[in-house]
Amino acid sequence: MDATLLHTVSDGVATVVVSHPAKRNAMTAAMWRALPGLLDGLACDPAVRVLVLTGAGPTFCAGADISSLTGDDDPRALAVAAEEALAAFPKPTLAAIRGFCVGGGSQLAAACDLRFAEEGASFGVTPAKLGVVYPASSTRRLASLVGPAWAKYLLYSAELIGAQQALRAGFLNELVPVGRLDGRVAEFAAVLAARSQLTQAAAKEFADGRTDRDGYWEEQAAGSGDTAEGVAAFLERRAPRFTWTP
Repeated sequence: MDATLLHTVSDGVATVVVSHPAKRNAMTAAMWRALPGLLDGLACDPAVRVLVLTGAGPTFCAGADISSLTGDDDPRALAVAAEEALAAFPKPTLAAIRGFCVGGGSQLAAACDLRFAEEGASFGVTPAKLGVVYPASSTRRLASLVGPAWAKYLLYSAELIGAQQALRAGFLNELVPVGRLDGRVAEFAAVLAARSQLTQAAAKEFADGRTDRDGYWEEQAAGSGDTAEGVAAFLERRAPRFTWTP
């Protein structure tokens, strides 16, 4: 099967699938290049409220397919551009992980807002095996996610850790039994899709450290009607119909 990025949109949830089964879903140069454009299109689609990133079959992503690189390719730059595009996606993002999540796969997972994994998954950040300097932005994102001690453990050793360790380190939000990942992700994505996009968009910027748009979000909240709708729905014991969109 060709190496490609697949995507579907259903009930407010866009699902992007890293598909390269012959190499455990390793990202080719073409796949790294394609991801930012794909994300831009999904971000502009009003039908998309949540993004789920996953891998085809039993593996999330085993890193970069080195054999796909040409002499003109800078693998670090390709991966960072894709990672930053994913981190900047304006709606909630969730990585659904089974099997190996290693190297570039861990970069992509770390760039998502949330990470759910199936028991038995393995995680690793492996540049120390190759003598590669891990990108500064990726290192800082990892340290922000798991703390400096765990980031150093992963980066210094390049060792794989299991899903239980990843959960304890803070890399994972949830760990689910084998066979239940898709159902749990679908359930939680539906919850996210039903919530206020205004709340989510503002929270994403605040939590990610952006400080130059506090006033903008106050204005959006004042003019959106989402708060009034949320309160009315609560009092009337019905599902809210939020209308604010990015």
